[in-house]
Amino acid sequence: MPMATLNNNSIDHATAKNRLVYLSFNMWSGFLFGIGFAAFIDEAVFHQLLNWHHFYDKSTTAVGLVSDGIFHAFSWFATVASLFMYANLRRRKALWPKRWAGGALFGAGAFQLYDGTIQHKLMGLHQIRYGVDLFLYDLVWNAIAVILVLIGIWLLLQTRRATKKTKAER
Repeated sequence: MPMATLNNNSIDHATAKNRLVYLSFNMWSGFLFGIGFAAFIDEAVFHQLLNWHHFYDKSTTAVGLVSDGIFHAFSWFATVASLFMYANLRRRKALWPKRWAGGALFGAGAFQLYDGTIQHKLMGLHQIRYGVDLFLYDLVWNAIAVILVLIGIWLLLQTRRATKKTKAER
């Protein structure tokens, strides 16, 4: 059977074609997973285990707990939807793990950056923690987000270049 080279791996032509056809689907599945996973970690660690804040802290504790429940449901919906997309990619032999991971890291970083800048600072829904100097917390939170976004973009660009190379070889 003829083999194609994609991303320095020998794979059959059907798989290479499927990866090209489902290029954006791989990225979006990973992106959605990254958002859901980052939201889940945020909610589980900072909202429940450390009890530093709730999703919405401008009201009573009861309202904060309800907002946490809605936020938690959102994270699970995003994660489950992404896993259905992932299963579909595997079934079609179109999964591109490196591209999917790039999408996941980009999604996790984008969520965390959105949370740290828009929700924490612009909208003031909550802060990372209360009763402390926030500068270091905000710096670390947003720096990690930027690092995740940059690694995700780097992986996505690598797979994009591999796609262009594969198309040129055909």
